[in-house]
Amino acid sequence: MSDPVSELRTALGAAATALRGSGSETDAAPAPRLDRPKRAEQGDYATNAAMLLAPALGSAPRDIATQLGERLTGELGPALERFEVAGPGFLNLVLSDDWHRAALRAVLDGGERFSAGGAARPERILLEFVSANPTAVLVAASGRHAAYGDSLGRILEHHGHTIFREYYFNDAGGQVRRLGESVRARALGQDPPEDGYQGAYVSDLAAQIEGAGDASVDVDVIARRAVELLLDQIKATLVRYGVRFDQYFSERTLHAGSPSDVDRAIAQVREAGHVYEHDGAVWLRTTTFGDDKDRVLLRTGGEPTYFAADVAYMLNKRDRGYERQLLPVGADHHGYAPRLKAAFQALGNDPDRLEILILQFMHLVEGEARAAMSKRRGEFVTLDELLDEIGVDATRYFMLQSSHDRTLDLNLDLARSQSSENPVYYIQYAHARIASMLTRLGESRVGLAVSAGADWSSPAGELHTSERSLIKKLLALPEEIADAAERRAPHRIAAYALELAQEFTAFYRDCKVVGAEPASLESLRVALCVATKTQLALVLGLLGVSAPDTM
Repeated sequence: MSDPVSELRTALGAAATALRGSGSETDAAPAPRLDRPKRAEQGDYATNAAMLLAPALGSAPRDIATQLGERLTGELGPALERFEVAGPGFLNLVLSDDWHRAALRAVLDGGERFSAGGAARPERILLEFVSANPTAVLVAASGRHAAYGDSLGRILEHHGHTIFREYYFNDAGGQVRRLGESVRARALGQDPPEDGYQGAYVSDLAAQIEGAGDASVDVDVIARRAVELLLDQIKATLVRYGVRFDQYFSERTLHAGSPSDVDRAIAQVREAGHVYEHDGAVWLRTTTFGDDKDRVLLRTGGEPTYFAADVAYMLNKRDRGYERQLLPVGADHHGYAPRLKAAFQALGNDPDRLEILILQFMHLVEGEARAAMSKRRGEFVTLDELLDEIGVDATRYFMLQSSHDRTLDLNLDLARSQSSENPVYYIQYAHARIASMLTRLGESRVGLAVSAGADWSSPAGELHTSERSLIKKLLALPEEIADAAERRAPHRIAAYALELAQEFTAFYRDCKVVGAEPASLESLRVALCVATKTQLALVLGLLGVSAPDTM
């Protein structure tokens, strides 16, 4: 699909290559950058190519920039209106109005696929996220993990990868039994064990589970039923939140069969020589691969550890044919990452194929203090309560607007507000404003404006600065998608969505659309509105946020 900025970058590369010639030393030069300057007077795009070429060519960067500009003029023809040399050797490029019009046509023709499929090497990726233990309902903090993983999956798919989304739930081991014991205690009117679960939801479970207070019913049966009920609640909350999974994977299945996945995993690392026995336990020598100490796989007596199940799960995922495993985890799991990486390598894998992404903590802030939204539970705020308070769209956008590796303070007062200060409201309002305008114009007029043969000429022959700026912001999306995918950074798309809405608002302020004279100018501006609306809806969709036509 035609991408005018990529084509411009290719032309720049060709001009630089022609200028420097060939040779082992010059061929190793880094690729030049092509950036949009911060100030309009510095041109449409700027490059540092001359400064990169200077060491190889032995000339002053400003002289090289002039030569490079002359070669680019030959490469681009009338698309390049002029070039300017600035500072120590930057080359500023001013593209013609015709180039901008052709670029807008490329965006329109591409539609939602304009920025899609840019991955150089598409991969089959298993993305496991949220994976909160089914021993409680989802808390508000899980909303950050759910929004991050879901948005990252959408971005990676749009970029060209194949994504399988999985939720791994720990339905085996001591924590599940403690849940069963806690439910039984509540059913009998007693306090849960000291190491049990204290939330009011445990009493709710006790009321729902038949025989919870019957001593003849095995506590493991109660625990399994409690897990089923909690998992149903978790699934319902995630559906409400707009998060879908291809599979919910049970830890219990890793222990089933003969040999089980746990048995196979231990056998594989044992055969590779990474297992030893000490004090009756079976250990994995993870220190070989950079861990700070070795880890127990089987306790004395032969009971598998949670770590053994994690090793088995990584083997299971690899055996299903996934080239890469992505695992976003909370900051409290920071110390767990090295041992997982070590185990992954002990299984014979390239450690770079396992990416453990650390999400920092999230706090709810109301006024000057942390929010206490839940009177009934008190101990924590559930994700459902947060959605009740500020809605799905605001929750998802605010969860995603900061980089995952930074602590997030979610401002509830701002998230509730319906004003331009609220970024998600601002973005959605821009989309709705365009939709309303296009409705007033009617399908026939809009269709004529965006048609392949539409006349976008202007008597003066000049585009307004705001028109040019909005077109360039639309053209920036493929690179933003690529960066967000490669850096695992949905917050970049959240920032881009806001910037695009701001560019549109400036354009709408400066340029009359409906009724602009002559009709060719109105057509151009209507087409620009259509392109903006399409891309706003796309980026909001990548965030899991709706794009309303009315507000």
